[in-house]
Amino acid sequence: MLKNWINIFIYHIKNNKVFTALNVLGLSIGIAGLIFAILYWNDEQSYDQWNPNKDNIFLLTNQMDPTTYWSSSSAPVGSAVKEISPEVESYCYLSGDYGDEIIRFKNKKVQTNKIIVAQKNFFDYFPYTFIEGNSKTALPDVNSICLSEDLAERIFGNETALGKQIILQNKSLIVRGVYKLDKKSVYNPSCVINFMDERIKGNIQFWGNFQFVLMLKLKNVNDQKAVTDKLKNLYFENMVARRAKAQGMDPQEFIKKFGQVKPVLEPLSSVHLHTNTGGLAEPKGNFQFLLIMVGLSVLILSLSIVNYVNSATANAIKRAKEVGVRKIIGASKSDIIKQFIFETAVISLISILISLVIVELSLPYYNVFLGKTLVLQSGQFYLQLIGIFIITVILAGIFPAVYVSNFESLKVLKGNFGRSKSGIWLRNGMLIFQFAVASFFIIGSYIVYEQINLMNEKDLGFSGKQVLNISYRNVFGEGITDLDRYNRYTTIKNDLQRIKGVQQVSAGGFVFGNGAKSVISYQYKDISVDGNNMPIDFGLLEMMKIKMVKGRYFDPKFAQDTINSILINETALKLLNEKDPIGKKIDWNGHESIIVGIVKDFNSGNPGEPIPPMSFLHFKTVLWFNSLLNNIYITANAKTMQQTIADIKDLWTKKVDPDYPFVYDFVDKEYKKSYSDYVKQKNLFSLLNIIVITIALFGLFALASYSIERRMKEIAIRKTLGAETNVLLKELCKQYVFFSIIGFLIALLPVYYLLNKWLENFAYRITISVSPFIIGFIALLTLTLLVVLSRAYQATKVDVLKYLKYE
Repeated sequence: MLKNWINIFIYHIKNNKVFTALNVLGLSIGIAGLIFAILYWNDEQSYDQWNPNKDNIFLLTNQMDPTTYWSSSSAPVGSAVKEISPEVESYCYLSGDYGDEIIRFKNKKVQTNKIIVAQKNFFDYFPYTFIEGNSKTALPDVNSICLSEDLAERIFGNETALGKQIILQNKSLIVRGVYKLDKKSVYNPSCVINFMDERIKGNIQFWGNFQFVLMLKLKNVNDQKAVTDKLKNLYFENMVARRAKAQGMDPQEFIKKFGQVKPVLEPLSSVHLHTNTGGLAEPKGNFQFLLIMVGLSVLILSLSIVNYVNSATANAIKRAKEVGVRKIIGASKSDIIKQFIFETAVISLISILISLVIVELSLPYYNVFLGKTLVLQSGQFYLQLIGIFIITVILAGIFPAVYVSNFESLKVLKGNFGRSKSGIWLRNGMLIFQFAVASFFIIGSYIVYEQINLMNEKDLGFSGKQVLNISYRNVFGEGITDLDRYNRYTTIKNDLQRIKGVQQVSAGGFVFGNGAKSVISYQYKDISVDGNNMPIDFGLLEMMKIKMVKGRYFDPKFAQDTINSILINETALKLLNEKDPIGKKIDWNGHESIIVGIVKDFNSGNPGEPIPPMSFLHFKTVLWFNSLLNNIYITANAKTMQQTIADIKDLWTKKVDPDYPFVYDFVDKEYKKSYSDYVKQKNLFSLLNIIVITIALFGLFALASYSIERRMKEIAIRKTLGAETNVLLKELCKQYVFFSIIGFLIALLPVYYLLNKWLENFAYRITISVSPFIIGFIALLTLTLLVVLSRAYQATKVDVLKYLKYE
């Protein structure tokens, strides 16, 4: 029996080469798209799932206002909540970002950019496997360091790392352990150092100083609410009540005027994809983008399966007599069903194999697109692949098989089946579905393009063209003060200004596109504003062509500008509700500051984010700002730019930082990286749009061909009676035009609703107009007519005698 099925299958492939190829290619593309989405899904969902304590470890986040959450906490919180909460097993403070430093061992220097500062119990929270040393005793004191296997090999080669002495930040540290960095986590450090306890001690009294990431390990996951309630009480007593008392106010009155910080516990298992904050050391996952990828991939595979079913049912007419004869000689309905499911299984298997080839060839480009290192392996993936195969066979095989098995033998053998309407309504319904999906992608792609184009063309409020941003590694270590850091920068600035071609040199404690690194509240009368701190040097605002609305820029001629002057932006001014702000005094973090200028709003973060209130102070005004000085901005003569950059690099590698690579970028190019995720979504939508249209056209071509083939006798008779070609073309095309209009109308509501939801991510967004829908309809109709007319025109040119002689 199986041999007979195979022979019949091969026979029909030979006689329907084009349509079999279109079916296989359509399914292959659909399955490949879903495989790409699954690989991405598996990778994103794998973060911290290996951690045995993932459900008991919580990140303490702080809700500052209805829309703003911080991942950083205050120094006193950990010990305070542990003291009053028996539900808390332990706590661990960590740095929120990776450090970037040079490690020295004898005469060898190795740069690493994934250093984490943590408390000694870091490896209780992230239990990486140790290949040297013991995780329990890995960070006993401030002189200890643990290295990843890769970093240890770079430093020591094949030698044992345990017990060896290295130099980091001018401190001598002993290697206490080496661990495997082979799992995904929100913390994947190349090395861990125990400097956190010293930093905590220096801030143990400051409840309002949010600068450390705090994780809590609970004894029972169900105690989350109890601990959160106790944290709320701690916050109320130590922040709200104290501040209210200092201002002579009732606590409730204080909350009404200034608001309050609310603690939120987020389980480690969901932090990567679902945290309300900006994420931790590793980049935060984009759950919306993940859902978009999976959803669109499932939609495309559904389209491919519909294509196959449509083609299979249309082609069934050619196999009607075969089924009739088989039934007459004793084949049961179940035998027919099994045979057709077998054929679908073979085609699905071939399609999966081709899709794996497509994925393997495209994977390097896909990894570059996502910034990942995905691979085609793991038991989970192979199980999912088997699931795809089974679902595809069920959805694509069962209906055509049942449909064919229901043919009535006598009707088929008498030749009456060709005039039957059976199954046509379903094929037409699936064709309409194809038109609806194609309409969704065409319209959606245009809306996404318009939004990204708006972000590209939006007036950012600054100009970064021909402005260099040089990554500057600040100096830290024992005995180095904030004033030392500022003086070192001043020396570098003077050296840079002497280079030929350099026109301006300044600095900022932030990167355009990444926003501020710190936020501090300031008070004016009864108003409190959470200002994004934007420490700057003289001339930075002018260099970036950021305009002033009122007042003046910082100027070295005014001594007060390095003592108590402050600039605020338009957003902050609106919150202050002050018509004449120049000269007004505000309480900035306990210091009296005088407003000397209002800066026109500009985007410090990506252009999709709302512009926050900003506070501009000179580096010397607040000396600890100098620890944020990591970016030096330079404008240079465009004609001699390459030589100027070469001279700057020479100065850098000889005098500024011989150990550290010279890294720079142009501000405008660097800024575009801030919204690269949205550009990726646009590119993804555009690519999938092409794929969907291609698959839909395959299906339309196959169905139109079968439909026209069935009407060839009718066409021959009409031509004999004198029908003109254009009349025949109109008659053959009108049903497809009608179906495309219905499909387009069905797609209107979903595309409008879903794209509107997507646009809610942007503070500055387009309003969906009628244009995308008009363009989408014209494109759909044009493509439909191109396919159908080309096939119909060929039909009108056939030899009519061929079909009339048959009768």
